[in-house]
Amino acid sequence: MKAIVVTDQAAGTAGMKLVERPKPQAAINDVIVQVHASGFTSGELTWPSTWTDRLDRDRSPTIPGQELAGVVTALGYGTTGLSVGQRVFGLSDSYRSGTLAEYVAVEARNLAPLPGDVEFSVGAAVAMPGLTAWQGLFVHGRLQAGQSVLVHGAAGAVGSMVTQLAREAGAYVIGTGRPADRQKALDFGAREFVDLENDDLEGVGGVHLVFDVIGGDIGKRSAALVRTGGTLVSIAGPTEARPANGLAIDFVLVSDRVQLSEIIQRVRDGRLRTNIGNIATLDEAVAAFNPTRRNSGKTIIRVRP
Repeated sequence: MKAIVVTDQAAGTAGMKLVERPKPQAAINDVIVQVHASGFTSGELTWPSTWTDRLDRDRSPTIPGQELAGVVTALGYGTTGLSVGQRVFGLSDSYRSGTLAEYVAVEARNLAPLPGDVEFSVGAAVAMPGLTAWQGLFVHGRLQAGQSVLVHGAAGAVGSMVTQLAREAGAYVIGTGRPADRQKALDFGAREFVDLENDDLEGVGGVHLVFDVIGGDIGKRSAALVRTGGTLVSIAGPTEARPANGLAIDFVLVSDRVQLSEIIQRVRDGRLRTNIGNIATLDEAVAAFNPTRRNSGKTIIRVRP
């Protein structure tokens, strides 16, 4: 099969190559999925799990990519809940070969059925950003209707999902980002927008929840924006700052079939829009992940026509 591989962590996406690799075999509780569409997060190349297995053994060159949508072609021993020929979407295991390939072996529990009226590219684009937003808002942030949420990077792949889900849940959403992101963040449902280059971030203040996808100095400054007893949720790593009498939570998402099903139903209903910036073929993937200009949406690889 064709697959994208990386051999050198230091080279980043510039070290990607399109090669031929053996098709994967299904282990216990696995399914083999013929990948139709795949997503990739550049941060994967900094994760230890991208380069080693669960016993800390080197497994480079590795196939990156965690997000996928496709069709089940084989079942491993003991696999239940899915069937051959079924359309599915979800996430692969970061410790195993990924989804930038024509086939991938995935634990069945990490996947959910993809309705026939949802395109594969949409399924791949919504899996990781959707789960990240859902778990950050509702599992860790315990968001309630009537609360206020500050969403950093509100025009990005994750931030736009956070904005939409928070707005649907009845929250008042304030988005942040670069000047060029203002209209996009408002279109996704933010009621206000803070330009991180020109506006006064500290002028916001008093929100119930901050959802941080940026980290660094922005993460440190964000704790002071949370009202007493509120929550700072981050996917950008731990932060030293903590809201007064509140919580600072950094988390790594876990795949969840029930949550994936909730998310895809919202896509079908028109309550949730994906944020796809570019669609490329597998042959074009290496160039697509080394763009010459910034794209705030997600790049999706259409593995099959």
